[in-house]
Amino acid sequence: MLTDADEILDRVRRIHAAIRDQVVEASEQQAVDELAAADDSHHGDTIFAIDRISEELLLKLVAEHLADRWPLVLIAEGLHDTGHGPGIITVPAGLDPADAVIRVIVDPIDGTRGLMYQKRSAWILTGVAPNRGEATALSDIQIAVQTEIPLIKQTLSDVVWAIRGQGVQAQRYDRRTGSTTTLTLRPSRAETLLFGFAQISRFVPGGRAELAAMDDEIMEELLGPVRAGKAMVFEDQYICTGGQLYELIAGHDRFTADIRPLLDEFLASRGERLGLCVHPYDICTVLIAQEAGVIVTDGRGAEFDAPLDVTSACDWVGYASETLRTHVEPALQGALGRRGLL
Repeated sequence: MLTDADEILDRVRRIHAAIRDQVVEASEQQAVDELAAADDSHHGDTIFAIDRISEELLLKLVAEHLADRWPLVLIAEGLHDTGHGPGIITVPAGLDPADAVIRVIVDPIDGTRGLMYQKRSAWILTGVAPNRGEATALSDIQIAVQTEIPLIKQTLSDVVWAIRGQGVQAQRYDRRTGSTTTLTLRPSRAETLLFGFAQISRFVPGGRAELAAMDDEIMEELLGPVRAGKAMVFEDQYICTGGQLYELIAGHDRFTADIRPLLDEFLASRGERLGLCVHPYDICTVLIAQEAGVIVTDGRGAEFDAPLDVTSACDWVGYASETLRTHVEPALQGALGRRGLL
């Protein structure tokens, strides 16, 4: 366990607050087309102009407020390759990775597309783990923080955090007054998906037809045939993994599965290609969901984990409770099995 966990947490939260405020200010001052200018030359996801705002500030703040006490390895998309691998640098510069005290994985803006078009909040995500070298994984993360970047028209912003073994804490920040209030978040206690939100992620082209077919199969198995004029379950395609985790933590969603990487070979056999997938930085705050009681597995139902990098494809499934996992998982596994994906 990191002995200075509380102080590290406090500093990460302050870094998040500064990035949130800077990105909101930029969104207020710049046109959508300016923020949406794209750079597709890096490993990981496409980088947009709005991402650059948060990344530049991230590097400055990490150097000033974390690396001064805890020399570190920083993992984030879009970072210049300094010889340690794509998206991996040491802070201070020139530090031998073996001498780092912690590894910090960050997504400065998770949900860029929704935010830059002012459609939906994005999130700043950070996970902090003791440095175990290249073997360090998401399961080693001891501290996780996610901070909502609100829309211009939105005055409230939530912050959620966890230290391993200590549960979840959350606050709601009012950017008009600068005040905060304590939040109590609790995953859904429903025992079925009936009349709730539940979904298989299919944000972008590449396997969407198959993912939708599986979604329909699962819902029919669990809820019965569709009834005319009735909606027995709803879906929310929130293009933001941190946001999806928050929806599970807050009790808004009961089941979410992002199993796109499992379709890679299946699609290739049909001459098709898989598009965008989740990477470890997108889901580096999974500790918060787990501390809240959300059950998170990989796509095949095994324990979820991933290396701290910017390239690995992650499949994951979140259930609001063990009861819902028992209810839903057999139907999900059946849909995967019928396609030879297990």
